[in-house]
Amino acid sequence: MLDIASDTSTRATAFLRNGGPSIWVIAALSVVTLALVLWKIWRLALIGAWSRGKAGLAIDLFEAGSTDAALATVRGRMGVRSKVVEGAIFALAKFPEDRAREEVSRIAKREIANAGVGLRALELIATIAPLLGLLGTVLGMIAAFQALQQSGNRADPALLAGGIWEALLTTAAGMAVAIPASAALTWFEAVIDRIRRDIEDGAIRLFVSVKPEELKLAAE
Repeated sequence: MLDIASDTSTRATAFLRNGGPSIWVIAALSVVTLALVLWKIWRLALIGAWSRGKAGLAIDLFEAGSTDAALATVRGRMGVRSKVVEGAIFALAKFPEDRAREEVSRIAKREIANAGVGLRALELIATIAPLLGLLGTVLGMIAAFQALQQSGNRADPALLAGGIWEALLTTAAGMAVAIPASAALTWFEAVIDRIRRDIEDGAIRLFVSVKPEELKLAAE
């Protein structure tokens, strides 16, 4: 086991050394990408991205005329859907319909924006990682052809081939970072789009079912 670990460490060190400065930046981006993805999964789980039970139950209760029970179901919860439903019920109780719609829209936009925190960083990594890899490859190719020029008539094709494959390491590394970052970004955006659809659907249900005479809210 120790021999395997030592061999892996040696290969990794050689890979970083042969790749030049760009490979170190890409390696740092890979660590940042992993940290961002794990943090984003934890954050989305914390705000109930994959759970809509309480918010849906509150809407059902509100439609049935149980305003107090609906509020009690979502009051103080961290889920993004629950926060919007709670805000919508309060808004319907306190404001005219037009003003209530504006308030619900404001709350929904704020919560969805909070859910999307960190996505711009992933998008940036997915964009610049391949460019950094390409930059490293170009610099490596320049160095390889400079060495070929200096060798003159004594040029060794093997030397040129070695310089080229080393230069191409950075392109491969950049793509290896960008592909998972792009895939994670697409997945997170799909999750947030689903949250947005659920919020829109819930808000419409609340406004359609509102009965002003029943909104003697116990939220005062």
